[in-house]
Amino acid sequence: MKKFIAVAGNIGVGKSTLVTMLCSRLGWKPFYEPVAENPYLSDFYYNMRAWAFHSQIFFLTQRLRSHRQLIDHPTSAIQDRSVYEDAEIFARNLYIQGYINDRDYSAYRELYQVLTEFLPPPDLVIFLKANVEVMINRISLRGREYERKITAQYLTQLNTLYDDWITHFNLCPILTIPAGDMDFVARPHHLDLIVQKVQEKLMGKEEVIFEPEEIAS
Repeated sequence: MKKFIAVAGNIGVGKSTLVTMLCSRLGWKPFYEPVAENPYLSDFYYNMRAWAFHSQIFFLTQRLRSHRQLIDHPTSAIQDRSVYEDAEIFARNLYIQGYINDRDYSAYRELYQVLTEFLPPPDLVIFLKANVEVMINRISLRGREYERKITAQYLTQLNTLYDDWITHFNLCPILTIPAGDMDFVARPHHLDLIVQKVQEKLMGKEEVIFEPEEIAS
């Protein structure tokens, strides 16, 4: 039976890597973050308050299109970052920081909620969780120029929003992976363990956790 998994988590936590490895192992189709260039991005960085709303509308549109394409895809697939994160994490963070005003944020939320009501949710959300120190180290190792300005404070803010979102998310089952304690690239056992837990959740097992002794073995 066709399945749809979304991999969620903060910047540098390992989402894209896990999507690639799970799809390779399971023979599923990967769907990565939309690559269309945001025409508002340069304006946004020049004047965030003036262009944050426009930029987030563009990102939301791209993510919704990707979600729809994934639903229509004939085989099982795994998505790198969900549509929910655009609204619940990144747009919300811009609103909290004052870059999106009350009126625009209310309009954005209403649009997001109406559109997502028409989209089937994933069969499973995999939530990768790690502390800020782990993410800063991983961001540094991958050496992307545009990520050099990401601060520990910013990642901490996003982590707080992620924790709040995942606590209240109830559209589908959630599998939380302690990504800071696992290295599924260097340790094949960790990938085996993740695949096992994913299959257990997809088969309907409610309580699926990663025991410390499983990770350490």
